[in-house]
Amino acid sequence: MKLTNILTGAKPSLSFEVFPPKTSDSFESVQKAVTEIATLKPSYMSVTYGAGGGTSQYTVQIAENLQKQGVTPLAHLTCISSNKENVQQMLTNLKQAGIQNILALRGDIPQGQILTDPTYHYASDLIEEIKSFDSDFCVGGACYPENHPESNNAHDDIDNLKKKVDAGCEFLTTQMFFDNNILYNFMYRALRAGIHVPVVAGIMPVTNANQIKRICAISGNQLPQQFLRIVDRYGDNAEAMKQAGIAFATQQIVDLFANGINAVHVYSMNKPDVAKAIQDNVCYLIQ
Repeated sequence: MKLTNILTGAKPSLSFEVFPPKTSDSFESVQKAVTEIATLKPSYMSVTYGAGGGTSQYTVQIAENLQKQGVTPLAHLTCISSNKENVQQMLTNLKQAGIQNILALRGDIPQGQILTDPTYHYASDLIEEIKSFDSDFCVGGACYPENHPESNNAHDDIDNLKKKVDAGCEFLTTQMFFDNNILYNFMYRALRAGIHVPVVAGIMPVTNANQIKRICAISGNQLPQQFLRIVDRYGDNAEAMKQAGIAFATQQIVDLFANGINAVHVYSMNKPDVAKAIQDNVCYLIQ
């Protein structure tokens, strides 16, 4: 099923993200976690591509397995360190596997590499490539409620986002955020710029204090005082922090649904217990 059909339906959607193994010897443990999350029957599940496409060989396999389990898959595809031949081959593999949905991302430059003349400079280039390869692919893109780290300002960020939509992007998934008001402000600015595709809110349940340092280093998220107090109080207690992180994410999701955001994507980090706890907490809201 195409994601646009899910995202434009009357029923709120709740989806989860999983990532492939970093090495082949951990594939079975990752697949076990993916299968457990799939038994929750989420609206769909996304499968990441890996930094620089390093674990891309598993993306199609996991997405195909999800489809066999009756869960709609969304396969990530990044392009910054790929050439046209690699992208065309991946698109061929996805099409042969019957995968209809792709999240098109520029991706991060792999650590230690310098790309002087990449084939694809922006995600909009990849979106055009995918649509040119097969217009029947349902293509999504990423958006940043707190601006892309490389954007000069919020105005330029929205302009670049509009280029993605004009290139054929049919839905958007946000980077994680911890203050819903930031998303609501972003949605207003996007609509004012003529961006009318569905926007999926990306939520990260922070279940250990070490995640905060990584999140802030990568994306520069603003952390509300309520959240900081949770980390200060429970950060040294693993089980308490996990419970509090799930509770905070649940609170965000309830508020999003109540304010008309009908699609939420949970960055569940291959943790079936976290995914189940979130779904249990909001199960009556998505019926």
